[in-house]
Amino acid sequence: MPDAAAPSPDHALIANFYAAFARLDAEGMIACYHRDVGFSDPAFGELDAARVRGMWRMLCGRAKDLVVEVSGIVADGDHGGAHWEAHYTFATGRKVHNVIEAKFRFADGKIIRHDDAFDIWRWTRMALGPAGVLLGWTPLLRGAVRRKANAQLDAFLAVKPGKAG
Repeated sequence: MPDAAAPSPDHALIANFYAAFARLDAEGMIACYHRDVGFSDPAFGELDAARVRGMWRMLCGRAKDLVVEVSGIVADGDHGGAHWEAHYTFATGRKVHNVIEAKFRFADGKIIRHDDAFDIWRWTRMALGPAGVLLGWTPLLRGAVRRKANAQLDAFLAVKPGKAG
């Protein structure tokens, strides 16, 4: 009986990305990305390549108790995906368990597109407490979360401009 086929290079790329994330190794994560990568998620919205790199450097640099678990990695042709969960303490001191579905597109042996989807109302309830429970479903609070996340990224990039690219 033949052995099961080895994972595709794109499957391994996704696994390497999340292994680097679990180690808080932003440079290892960034090495998995194409130079022209695009990213989106409910917290930051749409980010260009320089801001994607800056975001991971900021998040990995600030993380204190992050635990990343990944499962369900798939890669087929130039598309892929994964289920991942993050456990951490948010800046408010509240514990968060975020459940994320990631979609990827590949080009030149790298990730050129990364889209994370998660329930922002569930996240605001955990991260923000009562305000998240009452307002987390509203566009008003969702917009405020996005503005704050991007303002923090802007401040990070202003202090470490060479770390964007």
